[in-house]
Amino acid sequence: MSKNDDLPDDVTLRDHEYDGIQEYDQKLPNWWLFTFYITIVWFVVAWLAYYQLPIHLPDDHERLNGRLALIEERKRTELEGMLASLTNESLREMSENPQHTAAGRAVYEAKCLACHGPDLSATLNGAPLPGVPLDDNEWKYGSTPLDIMNIVTNGSPDVTKGMIPWKSQLSGSEIAQVVSYILNHQPQ
Repeated sequence: MSKNDDLPDDVTLRDHEYDGIQEYDQKLPNWWLFTFYITIVWFVVAWLAYYQLPIHLPDDHERLNGRLALIEERKRTELEGMLASLTNESLREMSENPQHTAAGRAVYEAKCLACHGPDLSATLNGAPLPGVPLDDNEWKYGSTPLDIMNIVTNGSPDVTKGMIPWKSQLSGSEIAQVVSYILNHQPQ
C-alpha cells in the first residue's frame, strides 16, 4: 500500500517533502475564491467610478463641512428666532429669575470671567483686566438689554479693541442667560 492509497480521489500528495512533511495538492475552497473574485470586481468598479468616470462622490472632508454648515445654519436660525422674540422687558424679567441668572452665572464664569473679572468690575485683585466693567451704567455701545445682547452675540463694532462675537460658541439661550446675569448686577 502506497502513501496515496488512503487519500480521497480528488486529493494528491506533491512529490516534494520538507522536514518530513508532504504537502497536499488541493484547490482553494469555493467561498474563498468567490470572495477573492468579488473583491477584484469591486475594485475595478470602484476604480472606474472614482477615477475614470465623471461621477463625483463626496469625500469625508466635504461631508463633514456640509454637516458643520448645516449645524451652523440651525444655530443661526435658532439665534435669529430667539432674538426676534426677545424685548428689553423680557430680558429684564429673565434677569429677575434666579434659575436663569444662575445658569447665566455658570456661562459667565466659563467664558467671560477672564476678561471681565469675577465681580464684573474688570479687575482682579486690583489689577485691570482687558475687558470693560459690567457692573456700572457706562456702556460704549448702548445700555439697553437688547444692546447688551447684541454685543455679546455679535461682538464689539471695533474688532481691534473690543469683545469677540460669541454667537459661534454659545447657543441663543446661553447668550440670553449671560445677559440676564449681567443685567441682574446692574445698578438700578
